[in-house]
Amino acid sequence: MAAAPPPIPPGPTRAPDASSEVTLADWPGVRLHVVSGKGGTGKTTVAAALALTLASLGRRVLLVEVEGRQGISQVLDVPPLSIEDRLLMKVSGGGEVWGLAIEVKAALLEYLDIFYKLGRAGSILEKTGAIDFATTIAPGVRDVLVVGKVYESVRRRRGGGTQAGPPFAYDAVVLDAPPTGRIGHVLNVNDEVAELAKVGPIRGQADSITRMLRSGTAVVHLTTLLEDMPVQETVDAVAQLASIHVPVGAVIVNQARDDVLSPETLAALGQGDGELAAVGTAFESVGLPGGDDVVAALAAEARDHAERIALEDELLTVLADLDRPLYVLPRIAGGADPGGVRILAQQLAEQAVWQ
Repeated sequence: MAAAPPPIPPGPTRAPDASSEVTLADWPGVRLHVVSGKGGTGKTTVAAALALTLASLGRRVLLVEVEGRQGISQVLDVPPLSIEDRLLMKVSGGGEVWGLAIEVKAALLEYLDIFYKLGRAGSILEKTGAIDFATTIAPGVRDVLVVGKVYESVRRRRGGGTQAGPPFAYDAVVLDAPPTGRIGHVLNVNDEVAELAKVGPIRGQADSITRMLRSGTAVVHLTTLLEDMPVQETVDAVAQLASIHVPVGAVIVNQARDDVLSPETLAALGQGDGELAAVGTAFESVGLPGGDDVVAALAAEARDHAERIALEDELLTVLADLDRPLYVLPRIAGGADPGGVRILAQQLAEQAVWQ
């Protein structure tokens, strides 16, 4: 975890306070980066960008999704992720991005085979619907299975082992996690299984997962937009994660508007029709329409933009007060695609202090 929040660098939006300095890496020792956020804030795109950023440092990164939407394959334009690790791309700097989709049924069958040696009997359970029944009536078990698979990926050693020995299979794991409304329940696996399993493999797995999440090797990054509801949900998520002792990493503002109006322009907008008439004359001098209706429409749009920027500044200050590293990513023309993800990865590389 960082000793102090870094300054917000010059970029696509305004910094409420850029006086602090960072002398240590933002995430020393962190190997699991959990990315969450309110639905619609672009957390899948941010998770993909973060994986590319880490890979650009020469690291072998596993990018994991758990909700079956295949969002990662869409934003990176790669084949759908499978339940087996697969190389997605190599990046400049020598790093690699691998992909994994965690599917609850497969995770439970694997779990039953490892701990209870069910073998082919597991397939029979699946055919009879017992697997669906178990994960539906016991959502806490479902979360243990999903996070447990992530836990295994973090601990896995090259060659397939999980004990001390060869280097880790992955230098970092990036999890495209459920939204902030569910993230506390998903990560608080101990309480989720407390009434289901007092002892045994599930209980032991939950305890091991909790120790990892609280050990400093894992952080939760929260993605938000500069809008009222996403910002409030981010504030609530920080408090909830603190209550279960899971470290919060960065707050990542996505799709921030660029402040395109200079103070002089804003002042001119407030000076009335005289200044606006001068704008119309300037337009006409270069062959552009400069009638009163055109100028009035442009002025109205400019005032709306200025009001929106002022609101975003207020919300940015709220996020800065959370005392976490704050990264600000720009709007990408055309939406999320592989080129846009690379732009966001470059922004993260420039704003964060990496180990």
